[in-house]
Amino acid sequence: MDSLVHGNHTAVTEFILLGLTKDPTLRVTLFTVILGIYLVTISGNLSTIILIRISSQLHHPMYVFLSHLALADIGFSSSVTPNMLVNFLVERNTISYIGCAIQLGSVAFFGTVDCCLLAAMAYDRFVAICNPLLYSTKMSMQVCDQLFSVAYVGSFLNASSFTISFFSLFFCGPNGVNHFFCDFAPLVELCCSNFSIPAVAPSFFAGSIIVVTVIVIGVSDIQILITILKMRSTEGRHKAFSTCTCHLTAVTLFYGTTTFIYVMPKSSYSADQNKVVSVFYTVVIPMLNPLIYSLRNNEIKAALKRQLGRKIFS
Repeated sequence: MDSLVHGNHTAVTEFILLGLTKDPTLRVTLFTVILGIYLVTISGNLSTIILIRISSQLHHPMYVFLSHLALADIGFSSSVTPNMLVNFLVERNTISYIGCAIQLGSVAFFGTVDCCLLAAMAYDRFVAICNPLLYSTKMSMQVCDQLFSVAYVGSFLNASSFTISFFSLFFCGPNGVNHFFCDFAPLVELCCSNFSIPAVAPSFFAGSIIVVTVIVIGVSDIQILITILKMRSTEGRHKAFSTCTCHLTAVTLFYGTTTFIYVMPKSSYSADQNKVVSVFYTVVIPMLNPLIYSLRNNEIKAALKRQLGRKIFS
């Protein structure tokens, strides 16, 4: 049953995800490619988490944050990708009203966790490079736990604002969501009720989190750059640059795509462009993060070699 009577209207009880394309050949190709990306995402991020857990050399804040980022990336990708893969195999991909709310909340939660962790990692690098003598005090495990609490509580509140707003909207007409997952903007387009404060609130909440985390990252990176330029040692300057390069790459990729989706005016891009960019930040970036941090980080590569050596010669 697709709908329920609500006053003089018919309330929608499920949605149809229209997906990326209707072309059968392209659907098979995309299914194969995205399945491969998803498997690499799960294996890469799980490997990062396990490596950090079992390597005592990596038991300090920078890598603790990285392990949480890897966990968030698994959750972020898993909120969207399995349903997208199903969409390539069936003609009519439906998702229940409750299922849509859960997916919307999950994407908002893990996406916000990513933002907060990237900001925390920028602050960690700022303290390590600009105040190395105070690092053990300013980035103690107690401070890390406080940063994790802020990240997860803030993410929960942001996700709650999206789900509460979703339940406050009334859907009575077409139930085809022009996307491959339950994103907030295409859902609002299907709403029959007046566009009110409950619909605007989550965008304001999410925008505020993006602005705050971007400010933290921007200020931290500027201070890091100033400190690096003042270094007399070429070797020290190179080491500091290499430490920050992977983080800057991850930040640029993530915020570049999310800014395109959530900050730029909707009139400046089409729904198809929205979908393509959404694939990049929900599916591709979670796969790239462990590769970026592993390939550019000597400590992780050294820890991996040690663990592999132990397995081979044990």
